[in-house]
Parts: sequence; structure tokens; C-alpha cells
Amino acid sequence: MAQFQVLIIGAGPGGYVAAIRAAQLGFTTAIVERAELGGVCLNWGCIPTKTLLRSAELFRQAQSSGAFGVVLDGTVRFDIRAAVAHSREVAGRLNRGVRGLLKKHGVQVLTGQASLQGEGLVRIEGSNGAQQVSADHIVLATGARPRELAGFTPDGEYIWTAREAMTPQALPASLTVIGAGAIGVEFASFYAALGVEVTLLEAAERIVPQEDEEIATHLHARLTEQGIAIHVGARAEAPEVTASGVRMSVDAAGVRFDHHSEKVIVAAGIVGNVENLGLENTAVQVEKHHIAVDRWSATGEPGVYAIGDVAGPPWLAHKASHEGVACIERIAGLADAHALDPEAVPSCTYCHPQVASVGLTEALARERGHTVSVGRFSFVGNGKALALGDSQGFVKTVMDAHSGELLGAHLIGPDVTELIGTYALGRTLETTELEIMRTVFPHPTLSEALHESVLDAFDRPIHL
Repeated sequence: MAQFQVLIIGAGPGGYVAAIRAAQLGFTTAIVERAELGGVCLNWGCIPTKTLLRSAELFRQAQSSGAFGVVLDGTVRFDIRAAVAHSREVAGRLNRGVRGLLKKHGVQVLTGQASLQGEGLVRIEGSNGAQQVSADHIVLATGARPRELAGFTPDGEYIWTAREAMTPQALPASLTVIGAGAIGVEFASFYAALGVEVTLLEAAERIVPQEDEEIATHLHARLTEQGIAIHVGARAEAPEVTASGVRMSVDAAGVRFDHHSEKVIVAAGIVGNVENLGLENTAVQVEKHHIAVDRWSATGEPGVYAIGDVAGPPWLAHKASHEGVACIERIAGLADAHALDPEAVPSCTYCHPQVASVGLTEALARERGHTVSVGRFSFVGNGKALALGDSQGFVKTVMDAHSGELLGAHLIGPDVTELIGTYALGRTLETTELEIMRTVFPHPTLSEALHESVLDAFDRPIHL
């Protein structure tokens, strides 16, 4: 029976990063994966969707290129099959890259379904039979899957999961997206840009409900301008698959109406992959479809840990990777091991316009008793944004009025998913308003809007 010091179950962005860090620290390490190295994020989530959204962005730019003096003779058309093929090629390249990294670091890759047997024993059932291994430390990184809605069972043809939404062979005439979180608005934005009639349904009182209310309001308006029909406080019921698509009844804030679309994407949250892991053989506890852990990712079973989506929110790949490193460094007893602060994890949504945030919303900061100074700066006043032809949106910073602490930052507009890292670093360094004000931001760049927003929070804006 093979024995390892560290065994990782799940090779997504949490699992494979944890395995590499374990190997770097000298642990004999193995990783178990039942599907594809890189997990859902790399193969069927973060990477291929961003590749498709890049295709949609180029299509949008091509349609308006005349304003920049770039004249495209003839009709600009979108080739969905070519876009899908490109996204799959990018995912495949990264999948091979993960395999190469694991090999480089001496991590043994085991293929199959793993289940805990208790006391460090793990049974792995693969296509070539079953084997049993033992490990001193076991890290569960099994990820999550889309939450199913009653009646909306994915069938691969009319009711899609993200996989079908990423690999269409043809564009539907109409599409309903159920759920207006990050995944939902990204798909809505993508398909709307290609001319599909899109309806977006959200059960909460606003879209992207995890974001600051001002950001959500602005995004709602921008998506509506793009032709997306948005209904909040909405629940879809009684779906009926017909030869032409899916009929359903929608109750939107008490107003009921019948609705039909050719395809439906269900993007109404996720649940952790906690089944068939043998958790019943351990003291691991499951709460609300996710594994309960402490700040160091330890479960109730000695020597068993859980990281990433299976361990709860925020459900983000970079959170999983960071958590994996912290967990392994804690196991190794490193003096500078640090537990993850969930409020320091930036969030990025790659719809058009992009949305990004880190830290507390204004409402949550006030709820916690902070006296806040709020600054805003519109990209209309930013030279680089005007040069790009994309000046809608703004930067909002939430500062503590007394200490100058950066409590939160909320951005909507061009390339804000690239800008948010500056604020994330600022929170890690415990920066204050004076340090940001004294920082020289290069001109002309979008990053100047970050500076101006903080200046505005303390009544010192220059370009407002």
C-alpha cells in the first residue's frame, strides 16, 4: 500500500496548488482526480468563459471600429464554432500545463474516485480497479457543482449547465439565464453581445447581490441598455420543454407572466461536492452542503482538511489557491503561515462592463459601526478611458473617516478586474488614505481613477 505524507483529493486550482506547495516543502505528495487536472475552473469555468468573453469583446469593438478610423469593409459576423474551438484549445493548453507542473515537482497523480476510510486510509476506485493508500494529512479540494432548481433539470439540449453554454454549435434565438450572480451576468453579457435575445432572472432584489448596491444599480442599467430584459425578485416555475424551447411561469415581485425561450441556463448558485467521499467514516461535518472548517481549513477529523469551494464562500479560484497554500504551510509548521481573510479576497465579474471589488460594501461598513468617507470617480473624467472609447462606470472607495483605513473598493468599467489588485494589495499592507494620496499614479492610465476616488472621499478631488 502506497503511503504519502500529504494526499490531495481534487486537482482544481485549490488542490493542484496545494500539492505543488506540499512538494516544495519536502512532503511526499500525491493528488487524486476523477476527471480533468485543473478542475472545473480551468477546463469548464474561469478560463474558457473568459476566452469566450474576450471573443465577444473583440466582436463589439469590431462593430464600432469606424469611430477609431478602422474601417472593416463588409459585414462583421461572429463565428461561434471558431470561438468555442479557441476557448477549448486554451483550456487544453492549461490542462497540459498543470500536468507538467505536477510532474516537475514530483507529485504523483492518481486517477479515480477517492473515499475516506478513516485513520488516514483512502480508497481510490479508477478504471483499472481499486487501490488503497494512506496519508498523514488529507486535503479535500473536491470543488462544487451548480445548484439544481426544481423542474429545471439540465438535459443538455434545452436546459443548459455552464458546460453546454460554453460549447454551443449554434447561437439560440432566445435565452433565459436564471441567476444574476457573476456566472449569470457573464453568460447574459456574452450572448447579448452576439445578438441573442436574453432574459435575466434573479431571485434577490437586485442583480449581483454580493456587490455594493450602487455598482449593482449601474450594472443593471448598462445591461438593460444592451437589450437584456432583467427581472429581479423573480422566480421561475413550472417549466415545460417543448419542441421550440422551454415555457415557464415567472413571478417577478408579485407580477406573474408566462415566458418562453429557446434555451435556459441555470446559474443559481452552487453546492459543494461532498458526496461519495466517505465522510461518514470520519468526524468531518457538513453544513449547508459544504464542509465545516476552522480558519486553517481543518475539519473535525484530525489530519483531514478542506479548501476551496467545498469549504464554502467566497467561491473563487484564487481563494481556493491561497487557502491551499495556507493550509499546507500550517501543516508544515511554518512560522509565517497565515490564515486567509475572506474579506481580503477580491471578486471579479467579466461581463460588459466589468465589475470588481474587495472588502466591505458601504452598507456593511456602516452596519459594523464605521463612520465612513465615501469617494467616487467616474471614468468620464479619465483620459485613458476616453481614449479607449469606454468611459462609462466609476470607482467607489469606502474609507474609515477617522483612521483613514481602506475598508472596501468597488469598481465598474473598463478593465477594472485588472485594477482591483491595487486595492487588494493596499488592504494587505493596511494602507491609509494619506499613503494612497501620496502615491504617484502614472498618466494616462485607468489607475488614476483609483487615486481620484480616494481624494474625493476626503474632499480633495482634482478632476471633479
